[in-house]
Formats: sequence, C-alpha cells, structure tokens
Amino acid sequence: MVLRRAIDNFRRRDWASVAIEILVVVVGVFIGLQASNWNQDRETERRAEVFSERLKSDLREEAWGYETQVAYYSDVADYARRAADALSGGPPLSDEALLVAAYRATQYSGNIRRRATYDELTSTGEIGLIREPALRDLAMRVYTAPMFDNVVEEGMTSEYRHWFRLHMPHDVQQTLADDCGDKFIAVGDYKEIDSQIDYPCAPRLSPEAISGAVAILRNDKQALPLLRLRLADVETSVANMTTYFGDMRVGLRALAGKQP
Repeated sequence: MVLRRAIDNFRRRDWASVAIEILVVVVGVFIGLQASNWNQDRETERRAEVFSERLKSDLREEAWGYETQVAYYSDVADYARRAADALSGGPPLSDEALLVAAYRATQYSGNIRRRATYDELTSTGEIGLIREPALRDLAMRVYTAPMFDNVVEEGMTSEYRHWFRLHMPHDVQQTLADDCGDKFIAVGDYKEIDSQIDYPCAPRLSPEAISGAVAILRNDKQALPLLRLRLADVETSVANMTTYFGDMRVGLRALAGKQP
C-alpha cells in the first residue's frame, strides 16, 4: 500500500506526500533492522551465558581431576621411593610391603577429560563468547597443557612397568591387582582422593610366592635402576602439577570452591 501511494503521489507530483511516504519506509526499515539487531544481541548474550556456565561446569570437574592426579602420583612416587630405598640398603620393608610398594610404583592413572564445551567453542571460532578473560584464559591453559597426557603416557610406557610385568609371575600380578590395585572413586568425590592407591592391603599370596617375587626384585640388576628412573619421572610430573603449573591449579581450585 505504501509503495502504491508513493507511485500515485509521484505521478501527481505531490512531492511532499512522496517525501512522507519515503520517510515512512525508511523509518520502518530502520526500526525493523534495530529490532533484528536487538533480537540477535539477546540471542548472543543468551548463548554466551549458556556456554560460560557449561565451561565452568566442565572446569569444576577438571579441578577435581587435577587434584586426583596430584594425590595419585604423589602416592606412586612415595611407593617407588620406599621400594628403591629398601632395595638399596635404606629403611627395610617386609617382603610383603616391598612387593606391594614395587607393584604400586608401576601404576598410572588418567581421567576422562571434560572438554566438549571448549572444543565446540574453539572449533566454531566462538571462544569469544566467553566474556570473562580469566575464565577464557584458564580454559585455554587447562585444555592445552601437555602434562596430563604426558604423565599417562610415561606411565603406560615406563620401562620399570614393562620390567615388572615381564618378570613377575602372572598369578602374583593378578593377586596384587585384585587386592592392592587402584580404587575407582566417583567423579567429584574429594574425600576419597587420598585413598585411590594408598590404602592398607594384604595380598592373598603364600609366603613362598611373596618371597619368590621379592627375590626377583632383589636379584635382577635392572630392577633398581629402572625403579629409580620411574621415581624420577613421577617426581617430575608431580612437580610440574604442583609448582610449574601451580597457578593453573590455584585458578581451578578457586573456580571449584575446593581446597583439599
């Protein structure tokens, strides 16, 4: 209707009416664009809030995972140290305690990473939706830090682990795994973090089986050097998590509101 009236007014050379009709069209288009932009801005803000909350939720789980790794590998290092000391003339351990310590020094653990939100944001180029610089920076550091993958890779490929698996009788290894292996704890459970691998255990092995396994540890010249190498690697990983990347740990703890 507006266009038809504008044409009729143009034919009659009613310039004032033409100008009014054009002005009406321009104002209408302007209001429509502003409404569209406003709706788009509202949608962007809504998506930003959703992604920020999702990212915070993921990072809270990452914070728990970080603490589990620190506690777990600190315990692995402690067991490796005890076994190495006992094998090299340091504080003695009973045969059973030495075997358990030597076994637990072989162990490694990794967490399922909660990174779906971060990967979605980076793959679509929408990481800018995270308006809080500190949150964005923390996420980028957590999800690009190599130490989480490195500590698992080192555990899987540890020469000491391979030596232990190669030389110890299978029934001894299976019993140690059943009776002294890792405890799986629920995600978010901070109370059980310190008992993932460090808990009292008594492997159901005969005294002869225990003494035979310990004799292998004591008599094979490779055992102690490989155990010392394992200890050094794990201590480096723990130092990375607690010192080198300590500020990242502080950020995660603050977000999670947890101070284990």
